[in-house]
Amino acid sequence: MKKIIITGGSGRFGTILKKQKTNFKLFFPNKKELNIKNFSSIKNYFNKKKPNIVIHLAGLSRPMNVHNKEISKSIDLNIIGTANITKACEQKNIKLIYFSTNYVYPCKKGNYKEHDALLPVNSYAWSKLGGEASVHLYKNSLILRVCMTEKPFVHKEAFSNVVTSFMYHEDVAKILFKLINKFGIINVGGPSLSVFKFVKKDNRFIKKRILKKNEKIGMPKNSSININELKKIIE
Repeated sequence: MKKIIITGGSGRFGTILKKQKTNFKLFFPNKKELNIKNFSSIKNYFNKKKPNIVIHLAGLSRPMNVHNKEISKSIDLNIIGTANITKACEQKNIKLIYFSTNYVYPCKKGNYKEHDALLPVNSYAWSKLGGEASVHLYKNSLILRVCMTEKPFVHKEAFSNVVTSFMYHEDVAKILFKLINKFGIINVGGPSLSVFKFVKKDNRFIKKRILKKNEKIGMPKNSSININELKKIIE
């Protein structure tokens, strides 16, 4: 039975992943057991558990503006922390799967393919791309540019003029273990829809809202991704 270490297991997606039935032995270390800012902590935990695969979820995400206000924290967790994980995996030849974001694309025209040009739309996305940089150097790796959200949707309103490729956390968890033998980059998400249309499918009471030009919330107008590669694998 292959052993998989999952960093950031106490986060939103990690909590969902713990409920998923698999044929793998999963480890969800807490921050005291595995501190991604401390290289020795990572090495010690890897030596103890001897994993075949590491799925790297740990990092700083929301609220988006925290990456503008706490730059050092963003760098330490998303860039240096990911580099530490990558170095430790390289030393032991452990397969690394890194959760990045669709926000690394320019997010203007949408339908972005895995090897389209990148231009992160906010500081959060820059920090995730910084993490990607180290993972790219390590060939025994897979980068997942994920577009996902919670179910139920946490807001009472949803934008009707913002297009994305949302997939619920639960649905990403169901397909994740079908991807672990892949390498390179894979976009992970659902069909291109406005946020309102996506949420409306499961919540008929959701209210429609328009994102205005002068609103600065870090939400791009079209962050949709091309998921043809993903479909080939899971269908």
